[in-house]
Amino acid sequence: MRAARESQNLSVQAVAETTKIRSDHIRALEEANYDVFSAPVYIRGFVRTYATILKLDVPQVMAALDSELRQTEKFSEPPPLSAEPRGFVDFIMLQLSKLDWRKSLVGVSVIAAALIIIVVVLVSRHYRSSDPLRNLPPGVYHSTQSVSGQTLPLPTPRR
Repeated sequence: MRAARESQNLSVQAVAETTKIRSDHIRALEEANYDVFSAPVYIRGFVRTYATILKLDVPQVMAALDSELRQTEKFSEPPPLSAEPRGFVDFIMLQLSKLDWRKSLVGVSVIAAALIIIVVVLVSRHYRSSDPLRNLPPGVYHSTQSVSGQTLPLPTPRR
C-alpha cells in the first residue's frame, strides 16, 4: 500500500485527511503492524477504505489481508460470542437492545392513552352510579304552625 501511495505522490497526511483514518493507523497498515488495532473489523474497514482511495483492486487486497490475518495469533479467530445471557439483567438488556425505540415509543403511547381512557370511563361510571345522598341522615319534620312566617325553625341538636 505504501508503494501505491508513493506512486500517486500522496503523503500520509493527505491520505489521513481524505480517509479520516489517523496517520499512525495508516503507517501501521503499511507496515502490517496489526497489533495497534483492537479488533480485525477495524483493520478490514481501514484497509478497504485505504485501498479504495488508492484505486487498488479491493477484493484482491481484502483476500490478501484475510490470509495475512489468519497467520497472526491475535486475529486468527473471531472472539467467542456468548449465545445466551448469563443472568436476568443480561437477558433484559439483550431484549431492550433489540427494540426499535421509535416503534416502541408509539406503542407505549397508545397503551398509555388507552389506559387513561379506561380509567376515566370507570371513574365516571362509578360517580354516575353512586347515590350522592347516601350518607345524608333522614330528614326530621318540624311543624311550622307554632312559628310565625318571618323566621325559619332551627333544628334541634341531637344527643
